[in-house]
Amino acid sequence: MTESRGLVLIVEDERHISDVQRLYLTREGFGVHVEADGSAGLAAARRMHPVAIVLDIGLPGMDGIAFCRALRDAGDWTPVLLVTARGEEADRILGLELGADDYLTKPFSPRELVARVKTVLRRAAGPPGPPPTGSAGRLSVDPVSRTVRRDGEPVELTATEFNLLSHLLRHAGQVFTREQLLSQVWGYPGYRDTRMVDVFVSQVRAKLGDASPIRTVRGVGYSATAPGP
Repeated sequence: MTESRGLVLIVEDERHISDVQRLYLTREGFGVHVEADGSAGLAAARRMHPVAIVLDIGLPGMDGIAFCRALRDAGDWTPVLLVTARGEEADRILGLELGADDYLTKPFSPRELVARVKTVLRRAAGPPGPPPTGSAGRLSVDPVSRTVRRDGEPVELTATEFNLLSHLLRHAGQVFTREQLLSQVWGYPGYRDTRMVDVFVSQVRAKLGDASPIRTVRGVGYSATAPGP
């Protein structure tokens, strides 16, 4: 087994599901570690520093929502891919608001799982193309360290939140539909759940406050004001 792609932590209490996840991720060159409950998974995340976490919401003991909250509260921004049941939409949205990067709804193809893990890792590495530079009003963006400051104070953004903000600033003044953002930021062309875009825009705005350059274009989508020199 090769670990050239890094270690993926799976936190899943259904053994038959985690076994399939492990099999497919291992075939793609990932190292895989599995835990069956939230508390053990959180301890493993802190101990092993995985490149990504595949996290079931419906876990015994500490559930996936509490796991995600504890992880982000500790300043750990490892990409998290939530796994949810069909009836867990409210938990799924809450998980995204707490800093999860993406989600899959059961049942899903294991090939889709692998594709999603690769995608969140690409997003964590940063989008292609010239990075945004300088500032947008009271906001400054450093594309090298992938950090954002508001009035000189650091603002913690997840990889996906940073990429969304960067994409809009890179194309300042251009209006994007939700479908275009899903394709160009998330890498999901043709994906139907545009609600995810709204959740992430809301999160970025909440973190940036009135310094946010993101504007809603009613009936179309989102845009960003042009950064200063």
